[in-house]
Amino acid sequence: MKKILTLLLALWMLTGCVAMAAENQLVVGSTTAMSGAFFTDLFGSNTADMDVRALLHGYNLMSWDHETGTYQINDSVVAGMAVSKDAQNNRVYTFDLYGDLKFSDGSAITAKDYAFSILLTASPELAKLGGQSAAAGAILGMESYQSGKSSVLRGVRLLSDTQMSITISKAYEPYFYEMALFDYSPYPISVLAPGCKVVDTEKGVGIVNASGTGDALFTADLLQKTILDAATGYMSHPSVVSGPYTLTSYDAQRGTASFAINPYYKGNEDGEKPSIETIVYRSVANDEAIDLLLSGEVDLLNKMVAADTVSKGIQSIADQPFSVANYPRSGLSMISFSCERQTVSSKAVRQAIARCFDRDALVKAYTGNFGLKANGYFGIGQWMYQLTAGTIQPPVADLPANATAKETAAYEKTVAQWDALSLDKLKDYPLDLDQAAKLLEQDGWRLGKDGLRAKKIDGKTVALDLTLIYPEGNAVGDALNATLTENLAAIGVRLTVKAVPMNELLDIYYRRTARDCDMIYLATNFGTVFDPSTTYSTDAAYVKTVNRTGIRDSKLYQLAVDMRKTEPGDVLSYCQKWVAFQERWTEVLPAIPVYSNVYFDFYTTRLQNYRVTENQTWTQAIVGATLTQTAESVGNAPLLLPAAALLLKG
Repeated sequence: MKKILTLLLALWMLTGCVAMAAENQLVVGSTTAMSGAFFTDLFGSNTADMDVRALLHGYNLMSWDHETGTYQINDSVVAGMAVSKDAQNNRVYTFDLYGDLKFSDGSAITAKDYAFSILLTASPELAKLGGQSAAAGAILGMESYQSGKSSVLRGVRLLSDTQMSITISKAYEPYFYEMALFDYSPYPISVLAPGCKVVDTEKGVGIVNASGTGDALFTADLLQKTILDAATGYMSHPSVVSGPYTLTSYDAQRGTASFAINPYYKGNEDGEKPSIETIVYRSVANDEAIDLLLSGEVDLLNKMVAADTVSKGIQSIADQPFSVANYPRSGLSMISFSCERQTVSSKAVRQAIARCFDRDALVKAYTGNFGLKANGYFGIGQWMYQLTAGTIQPPVADLPANATAKETAAYEKTVAQWDALSLDKLKDYPLDLDQAAKLLEQDGWRLGKDGLRAKKIDGKTVALDLTLIYPEGNAVGDALNATLTENLAAIGVRLTVKAVPMNELLDIYYRRTARDCDMIYLATNFGTVFDPSTTYSTDAAYVKTVNRTGIRDSKLYQLAVDMRKTEPGDVLSYCQKWVAFQERWTEVLPAIPVYSNVYFDFYTTRLQNYRVTENQTWTQAIVGATLTQTAESVGNAPLLLPAAALLLKG
């Protein structure tokens, strides 16, 4: 009897523990499937991958300040920073790191781990595997290191275990986002390059064999195994990490990943540490998302876009224990062209296709009142768009009461310059089949007996028989056929719309595999740093890698460089250059912008202190959030942020 009672008690305790564990588990649903790029964005990513990376990798030297819209030193990592000049007038930043930083396995994080991150992500060895580094020579000696001409990086020096310096080349300055150049997190060399170590020489830092032998260990073959191995590679299964959570499982087939608290994480820049013990991240379909939330199978729905889903969510959670948050998206959906292909290499062809696209109908059908037709390479949540559109106030200090005439004149001039900012000159492409046909005729595309337009290019006949791919599982396929395919057929252009698995689509988009499609429908979210100078570089090294559209337009590239080379803090000049870049972008049209929208998060009221609108991602907001044991019914009257509220001024 005692044994039976003991077993029953043990079973009761085990059941209780399971119940308690479930109470401290958050299930998050997203309509964007993870692709498994959980290491860096150098191999491409989507919004789901970006969110996972924010969970796993932390202790960045810099942090984004939401209130000021600037990068600042991460106070939980950097104890102090000094700025000086070297003998060649290059700017030198010296960082003092705290000595209590640890990886998730308990090993110490030192300055060498940050140096390794810089060396690894810019290495020619990683580039051989398709890692698309966009460092572009900012750090002194970077070009020589990236090209393999030098085995050491001159602009990074190790001064002690907790002190390092990074030198920015004066040739790269000014750079508007200069502080973002230091936004590195530490990576474990013991996992990514076992048998290697980082050393400091008089000429800079480099990666050498830990044993001191002359045989090369740090090779592309080594990184292929440690990073890209499908079963164990750090890309999809990062084991030792520095962020608030660790990855406990990832099932690519089921589209799920599980995470547990990193016990060695000391906290973020606000001193917050995670308290939600387990997070499960899973893919959900639009048509099932709200039902999964209401049934309790999902606790948080992140970045809901589809109008039907959002409307159902708003109606369903009234007087129910669920909350809603909404925020403008810093990104857009688009049809990206493969401009290296003869079919769409001509600006006239791309403009003609845009003229055949009934974007208004697609946007209305998919996003309802929660999205706007995009008319440029931006999202309605980006600060430069909001400043230019007049939805937020420009950073102009009030004129003091005792201002002089000179001060008043300067103030009025600045205000007038801000008022003059406008996106009215962006080229739009309203539906017009006659104009589309005219553009093709003028560009030499003639109708053949088969009803297709064709043109002789380099002695060969090229027909406008096009292929557009979109992510498998996305409901946009039928809408694309209805709003684009039929219209193109009317002017002699055949379009085949195909669904492709997300991983395959991203490989094609990021040019890791040969492209046999002419267009790619996908969405992108911009990071806090908007620097398209490499994205639209005409340099051959970038055109086949980082330049995903393959367009070669020297004016567009130069406008992007001009924008980048704005003095830090000169927000007005940056916005003026941003407008000029957008005007050229909409003229040469490397992609057709479709929509930008307002995101909606629906979640249980058990989730408290979830400040997603103050953070870049849900994964950052979740660090300071908590889960209560019970949910209370709330009368939700969400302050909806319809996209119409973000329309351009005037």
